[in-house]
Amino acid sequence: MKTQPHIAESAPLDVGFYTVPEAARLLRVTARSVNRWLGGYTYRDKDGASIAAEPLWLPEIPKYGANLELSFRDLIELRFVTAFVSQGFGLRVIRRCLENARRILNEVRPLATRKFRTDGRTIFLEALVQESDEANGVIDLRDNQLAFRAVIEPTFKDLDFEGDLVARWRPHRGRKTIVLDPKRAFGAPILADYGIPTAALAAAANANGVEGAARLFETTVPLVREALLFETSLAA
Repeated sequence: MKTQPHIAESAPLDVGFYTVPEAARLLRVTARSVNRWLGGYTYRDKDGASIAAEPLWLPEIPKYGANLELSFRDLIELRFVTAFVSQGFGLRVIRRCLENARRILNEVRPLATRKFRTDGRTIFLEALVQESDEANGVIDLRDNQLAFRAVIEPTFKDLDFEGDLVARWRPHRGRKTIVLDPKRAFGAPILADYGIPTAALAAAANANGVEGAARLFETTVPLVREALLFETSLAA
């Protein structure tokens, strides 16, 4: 993962740093989605009028020119957005869920906190009821409780907490060998015990073979294979 000269000037070094394409790759979504969620977008209503949709939140790292740049916390919170979207929930419900979470939990950035893990179900269902009432619709609370569990339980399963906040993400099937830690390598995926970026290991393995990469970085063949598998899964 490349570092940029302006990082130290714009944000603390321990918050992580991701360009939109890097974040999209790790989240396995399109860069367009990341830009829409954190940069806002415009759409036309039924009468053809142009409507501006605000970002779900402002990224922790100030914008560099026209480009969005994300912190580790932005990345983790977007995991929850992608999980909700994957279950078919629209941005209106997600936005209202965020608003309720900020109010109820008294947290400006509530998604990646222990409080949301504990109280998120109630907050989410409240948001659904509010949206349903405005649309004069009826929701199935049982089905949506099941859907919420399908979103939250797997999403929190591979996160490590320090205090109330997420400190690390174990992105490779929840295994402890590969981590994203904002205090190490700007939050790039690394081997937890060695600090070697998985992208560097994968590139070396493709160029020199797995055993050659292990010798070059003074690590083990199984860990190189794991890094290569992880990076290949991101590319796919």
